[in-house]
Amino acid sequence: MKFNATQIAELVSGTVDGDPKAEVSKLSKIEEGTKGSLSFLANPKYTPFLYSTAATITLVSDDFVAEKDYKTTLVRVADPYEAFSKLLNHYNKIKHVPTPSVSEKAFVSEDASCSDGVSIGDNAHIGAHTTIGKNCVIQPQVFIGENVTIGDNTIIHVGARIIDDTVIGSDCVIQNNAVIGADGFGWAPNESGSYDKVPQTGNVVLGNHVDIGANTTIDRATLGSTRIGDGVKLDNLIQIGHNVEIGAHTVIAAQTGIAGSTKIGTHCQIGGQVGISGHLTIGNRVGIQAKSGILKNIKDDSKIMGYPAFDYTAFNKSYVHFRNLHTHITDLQSLKKKLNHD
Repeated sequence: MKFNATQIAELVSGTVDGDPKAEVSKLSKIEEGTKGSLSFLANPKYTPFLYSTAATITLVSDDFVAEKDYKTTLVRVADPYEAFSKLLNHYNKIKHVPTPSVSEKAFVSEDASCSDGVSIGDNAHIGAHTTIGKNCVIQPQVFIGENVTIGDNTIIHVGARIIDDTVIGSDCVIQNNAVIGADGFGWAPNESGSYDKVPQTGNVVLGNHVDIGANTTIDRATLGSTRIGDGVKLDNLIQIGHNVEIGAHTVIAAQTGIAGSTKIGTHCQIGGQVGISGHLTIGNRVGIQAKSGILKNIKDDSKIMGYPAFDYTAFNKSYVHFRNLHTHITDLQSLKKKLNHD
């Protein structure tokens, strides 16, 4: 499918600087641009490539001023990276929308309900009393259990597992091999020194516009619901424990683990390999740097780092002293010798 510069400018609220009829049918990095491709310039260090790129159209900022000649048609926008991301999403939706159909190799329970425009791939399983909204895409080998509810326009990728009673909102994306609604880690010690299983009778509830990365797991609640708010973005390989609540528009990077019953606020940013203990409350707009360990409640708007984590600025100041600790010890030993000598 081809788009011209005028159409692209309309999609991203930009203006054309060059040939308004210039057409593109693919995307490219600016340094690898070829004829018929669309690229973007967001990082100033890539500016030299603008003058040599063969990309037909390039997104640039409104205030970009060229220092020499170039061949590409420019589309000027407020934020080239954001505009390019928007076009990527638009391109991806057009490219990957399958024709609505249910594979003969899929199992769909007689008691399941699928709305208009649903696509179900080979060897997918849809359990009893499950409801799937309009225009959903259920790719091959997806397992969806009983009493599951899925909103409109949601995409579930190959191999994902959606366990009984899960509720998923509209416009969500569940990546490959994610598991949503498996048992939480509930065990109680008994008199013999072994452990008895605590039944996990709750479910998982995902809001709208939620993205779940590949191999990420979200445990069902012991009682009630594990809740993931609207617009939450979870990377690959994340573990969310039972009864965790994550507020709207929080983003979490890979290999983070969150123990049971912890509540995380809205608009938080959590780096990779962060460990968060159970039964904590993390405020709104909190930033947690990678590899941090969270052992206590965190107030709104905090920026923290380390293990145990504390204020990010204070951590960096302390780290300077830690790196020079050997020098400080040498100075102390020298001072001690001098005092003893005196």
